[in-house]
Amino acid sequence: MSFASDVKKELLQIEKKASCCELAECYGMLRFSRLFWKDAEYHTENGLLARHFAETVSAQAGVIAEAGTVMRRSSPAFSVRLAGEAERERLLSVFGEPEEQETPEIRMAFLQKSCCQAAFLRGAFLVCGTVSDPYKEYHLEFATPHASLASGLFALISGMEDGMQPALAARKNNMLVYLKESERIADLLTYLGAHSSAMELMQAKMFKEVRNYVNRKTNFETANISKTVSAAIRQTEAIRRVMETSGIEAFPEELRELALLRLENPEMSLREMAERLGLSRSGVNHRMQRILEIAHT
Repeated sequence: MSFASDVKKELLQIEKKASCCELAECYGMLRFSRLFWKDAEYHTENGLLARHFAETVSAQAGVIAEAGTVMRRSSPAFSVRLAGEAERERLLSVFGEPEEQETPEIRMAFLQKSCCQAAFLRGAFLVCGTVSDPYKEYHLEFATPHASLASGLFALISGMEDGMQPALAARKNNMLVYLKESERIADLLTYLGAHSSAMELMQAKMFKEVRNYVNRKTNFETANISKTVSAAIRQTEAIRRVMETSGIEAFPEELRELALLRLENPEMSLREMAERLGLSRSGVNHRMQRILEIAHT
């Protein structure tokens, strides 16, 4: 299963959403799937997504949406469509949408709250988004054939508090709204609700940074490279977990400086940290073991 599939699986498993967010997510899926258009069908290779889409539309709009299969030579695919024209007209009425537009736009009436904006973006990502394997490259994108929707999506993401700074590009018949920086992709995944996927992306980033650094140290043996990388990742993850749940105060005073140093410098060896802190290598190792013990309690 691809990283993008894992992200969408995690998003599809989100529970306990407010009713306003359920509606916003539904609108995001509808707006970027073209299901508002006459005789339109949405196709996907993700069966869980197809079923979720159909069930969400039926629940939120009170219309009959059907999930089915599509015959393809290469791989099985699934479709989502409305049961008939009367269902589409009811759908347009529920969401206040006019008939087919040359320049469809995002209706902000459903996105008044920050949580609803996140839900809308989650719905949009589910039907028109993808994200690359972070071990290969950092790239997240939304694709739509409508420049007006791409512009609206670009403005929405750009207006987020964390300053996502997306980019716009044209590819074949689609407009893309995309992110290329690992931190911003992780922030957006977290915002959408894919917390585990965001952490996996940052772990991949740490692994690559440490690996690249270690590879430049030609005097290290291959066996020591793997050991150093694994230990640094394990230590950084443990410190980050404690920081996110309890804060730096969870560590005794004598461990805080080392914890912050490791968090900010995942590529450093124990010897380098010892030199930075004015300690012995064994002293740093002993303190790091105490940090790991705190993280595991």
